[in-house]
Amino acid sequence: MATALIILAAGQGTRMNSDLPKVLHPIGGAPMLGHAMQAGATLEPDQVIVVAGHGAEAVRAAAHDFDETAEIVIQSEQLGTAHAVAQAAPRLVDYPGDALVLYGDTPFVQPETLERMQAARSAHDIVVLGFKAADPGRYGRLVMQGQDLVKIVEFKDATEAERAITLCNSGVVLAPAALLFDLISEVGNANAAGEYYLTDIVGLARARGLSATVVTCDEAETMGINSRAELARAEAAFQTRKRAEALETGVTLVAPDTVQFAYDTWLGRDSLVEPYVVFGPGVTVETGAHIRAFSHLEGCHVARGAVVGPYARLRPGTELAEHARIGNFVEVKNALIGEGAKVNHLSYIGDARVGDESNIGAGTITCNYDGVSKHETVIGARVFVGSNTMLVAPVTLGDGAMTGSGSVITRDVAPDALAIARAPQVDMPGRARKLFDMLKARAGKRDKGSN
Repeated sequence: MATALIILAAGQGTRMNSDLPKVLHPIGGAPMLGHAMQAGATLEPDQVIVVAGHGAEAVRAAAHDFDETAEIVIQSEQLGTAHAVAQAAPRLVDYPGDALVLYGDTPFVQPETLERMQAARSAHDIVVLGFKAADPGRYGRLVMQGQDLVKIVEFKDATEAERAITLCNSGVVLAPAALLFDLISEVGNANAAGEYYLTDIVGLARARGLSATVVTCDEAETMGINSRAELARAEAAFQTRKRAEALETGVTLVAPDTVQFAYDTWLGRDSLVEPYVVFGPGVTVETGAHIRAFSHLEGCHVARGAVVGPYARLRPGTELAEHARIGNFVEVKNALIGEGAKVNHLSYIGDARVGDESNIGAGTITCNYDGVSKHETVIGARVFVGSNTMLVAPVTLGDGAMTGSGSVITRDVAPDALAIARAPQVDMPGRARKLFDMLKARAGKRDKGSN
């Protein structure tokens, strides 16, 4: 069934006390808006429309990170949810399919739930997502007769009997686009808040003899976020779910509560993650890899059998081949580390290619930035780079080459060659004692002069 997404993202979110639009606050390294767009993408929509207001250009940029075809429409005045959805009408004139209304600040609706809503649409004109609330509070109530939804009542307008209902409205609606906008055109604002409520379309549809029903989900899926405290709770809920998913798919988490996931973290079966590891966006870890404690990974790929850490940082563009090893206090950025290669201690490898079975000594640095541009370092296979070597890019070390410890390499090194680039050692007998005596004498004179 053809489907268009309408995602409401116009609110400023004053309770967030932030210059950032509410829907752009991150959960698991992605803006809330991105989570909603990803859930809706399950239905393979052929149009995605984001209704923006406050910070529209920033919202546009974030939306295009997840779907570059997404269209942005502006709700210049926030007059209610029906008014917000109506802003999408000009983009869906004569659209033959359904329209699904989602909310940019409700990021946890699951793809499976939306698929159930789509299935229910085959037998009903309007499908609303509801949930049983532990504490219904000020949620809108869903008034049912059997499987039929009779009406949705906002808390402010509900009777005492209606407020006793625990089946609550999430705001998510699926209906034929033409019908949705036709019903919205009849919505008024004669209510306690003086707003145009999307929920009124159910009563209007029933008055026409059309059918409506409810698909229910777990209350956690409908969590809306309006404050920093709620954002923190949402992050905790997200992390709990991701950890459970990892464990269920065969990942070993030594201390699950200490591991932080991103929205798109992918870990292969039998991978092992030690405590206090942070996964930023864009990380894939293959089967049998080992991520040791206190490591930070983002935008990288770790192949089978590779070992990372402890205390390692993998930055975007890093690719570790099978059985590569990245050790303690090593940072790698935009670099390919070949099969079985080792960078074990206190090194920075950036904008580089390291060949298979090469060994990078402690304290090695690829000097990749000249103050204006980045340059590449190419290290061949089976190369031994001595400790504390500076590789001044652009530079290439051929297969089987070696550098002496403490060298500053500024020219290419031929295969199997040994390169040593350091000043010769000079020993001066007795000079150390004389130097110390001179320094102590000077220090004594300064001390007397200060009295």
